[in-house]
Amino acid sequence: MKAILIDDEVLALSYLELQLLKMGNFSLDIIGKFTNPYDALDIVKHAKVDIAFIDIELPEINGIELAERLLEYDPDLMVVFVTAYQEYAVDAFELNAIDYIVKPVRFDRLSKTMNRILSKSTARLDNPDPHQPLRMTMFKQVMIEEPQSPGQFTLMQWRTFRAQELFLYLLQHRGQLVRKSFIVDLLWSNTDVNKAYSQLYTTIYHIRKTLTAYGKRFQIKSANEGYLLELDHIILDVALWEDSMQTIDISEDNLELHLEKLNSYTGEYLQEYDYWWAEAERHRLKQLWLNTALSVGSWYEDQQRFSDALTTYLQIHRLYSIEEKSSFALMRLYDKLNEPQKTMECYQELTTRLKEEYDILPGNDIQIWFKEWQEKQLPS
Repeated sequence: MKAILIDDEVLALSYLELQLLKMGNFSLDIIGKFTNPYDALDIVKHAKVDIAFIDIELPEINGIELAERLLEYDPDLMVVFVTAYQEYAVDAFELNAIDYIVKPVRFDRLSKTMNRILSKSTARLDNPDPHQPLRMTMFKQVMIEEPQSPGQFTLMQWRTFRAQELFLYLLQHRGQLVRKSFIVDLLWSNTDVNKAYSQLYTTIYHIRKTLTAYGKRFQIKSANEGYLLELDHIILDVALWEDSMQTIDISEDNLELHLEKLNSYTGEYLQEYDYWWAEAERHRLKQLWLNTALSVGSWYEDQQRFSDALTTYLQIHRLYSIEEKSSFALMRLYDKLNEPQKTMECYQELTTRLKEEYDILPGNDIQIWFKEWQEKQLPS
């Protein structure tokens, strides 16, 4: 295994090297010692490195940020942090590295680290086909197909809630640059700026380590003071569904296709995640489904297939009972079917729900229609 050592203190580098070379039972080749962290970036960019020993407190760049940038070049790189902090304080970093070592580096402690590295290197996932696409769900709950078990989906395991939220935010904005300053304001607005950036680098580091299980399918790139998430051989259900929702006039020939689109909407976008920033996208996709469902119901009505139209409108109503468009369509259909009691109940339910939720009345067009409908029900 090839290793690099990074510390701004020359004596610390030499001492760590000496301790590593004492371990004759490990085949370790130290290919570089760096006091300048940017030299370490250059070597990882151009050569294969298995292990990086990194001092957390570096003068030009935080060791955690350096690790995050190294992992951008090589997601399989194993990182060991070296720190002058006492062991009780290290937990504050919430690191997901292979290990951390407190200075001065003791031989017995370093030996445990090397055994851990050896165990980790033999236990890595061996994906038989790294180019095999993996499916991923974003409707309702985020799950991903297991690389080793096609057809089986699992939840992605995150070290912290912040790591999960930041990954999902980058995933929503995949292919777009998201500035670090915006992320800090989004996730750590009430935290000291320096500490917030340190937490950002730690969180990105966690995300990169979690994503190593999926090869190069997820790539987080640093550019222009921001991050860019790119996907390769990942099939998102939400993207696939939206691509299929291109506007096509409904006909007998493509009706089944439209019904399949409606039924494949298995839940709202990120439904089980309470992130305010997901609301706009959730609403947009919901409206896309709703408009398609209303179009199908309207087509059924035009074809005099009132039973099918009723089934469609009731499907919408079960999901979104407070939606005015679908409730209005249902009222008018009940009127066509000469079911005044159900017309009345539908209007009353909509009015009650709008009042309770938003303290408003139905739209003027619905109120005017209902008033005229009531007048028609009066005895002549």
